[in-house]
Amino acid sequence: MRLNFWKCSTVVLSAALATALVYPSLPIANADQPHMEAALKLLRQARSDLEAATPNKGGHRERAIQRTDEAIKQTVDGIEYARTHKD
Repeated sequence: MRLNFWKCSTVVLSAALATALVYPSLPIANADQPHMEAALKLLRQARSDLEAATPNKGGHRERAIQRTDEAIKQTVDGIEYARTHKD
């Protein structure tokens, strides 16, 4: 059974983004960020998979890469913020 690349990427990206959106709001200063780190790992894997995909997707692949890059940046920023702030 072959998995549809776009469906898998969408699920992975959605899960990673949901994790990134939920966990930065927790009041944890100078603590490990296992959920954010896991989301970051998944986002980086999704980006790698998008790069490996053929570019004949009507520009959607390129936009997905751009949005994944932004999600990676936001996740990294959230991890750093949680390490330096206590809300």
